[in-house]
Amino acid sequence: MPVVDFDPVLLSLGPVQVRWYGLMYVVGFVAGGWLLRRLEARGFFQAGGGTDLLVTHLLVGMFLGARLFYVLVYNWGHYRHNPGELLAVWQGGLSFHGAVVGMVLAAGLFARRRGLPWLQVTDSMALAGSPGLFFGRVGNFINGELYGRVTDWPVGMVFPSGGPWARHPSQLYEAVAEGVVLSAALWWLAGRVRRYGTVTMAFLVGYGALRFLVEFAREPDAQLGYVLGWMTMGQVLCSLMVAAGLAGLALLRRMRTAKVPR
Repeated sequence: MPVVDFDPVLLSLGPVQVRWYGLMYVVGFVAGGWLLRRLEARGFFQAGGGTDLLVTHLLVGMFLGARLFYVLVYNWGHYRHNPGELLAVWQGGLSFHGAVVGMVLAAGLFARRRGLPWLQVTDSMALAGSPGLFFGRVGNFINGELYGRVTDWPVGMVFPSGGPWARHPSQLYEAVAEGVVLSAALWWLAGRVRRYGTVTMAFLVGYGALRFLVEFAREPDAQLGYVLGWMTMGQVLCSLMVAAGLAGLALLRRMRTAKVPR
């Protein structure tokens, strides 16, 4: 049975450590910046050369949202008694759903400052950012965290922090579902939509649905367990994403949002 026991530290230079997890985030953002420039060259993203500024906004929004959401929603019982660990992100503790909220708000701030339609920015963000989800989940896999439930399937792997049992490599399931399948679907859709906003709502629905399904193979958060009966916190939040996306799609049919240039 394969054992996932990677050294999370890629390189040590004295007191400075370069971790695989951090490197995966850097790769994801570099790839996202490159894709934003491609979208700008195609005319889909009309930032007037402000791509680097948007990436900076998104980077800050992502980390603030991901950390705050994790602290307040997933593990407040721990951090309220250990405030000194609030900024210890190297110990883990980032929420994807919080990252989405943070980046959406950051995109809104950027759009307002540049005089751009908010949905144009969020569409571009969804297209450029979705491939980076692959690298983030690979980082989770290397860290041996967010592993799956115990299984007797041939794909089972042993994660030392999860005990001696074979478990689903749910991080890899998410990497493929979110970073490959969802990304491919959004880029296909982007070439066919007429108005901004559809890609954003499709991202909410697609990510929410795919993550909801993968959560059946993922171990629930130890500090939370199941919530609302059989559902995990991830499934609850993904249900809200799907509902928001479907409501947004319905609303877009009544709105005259900016047209995608062709």
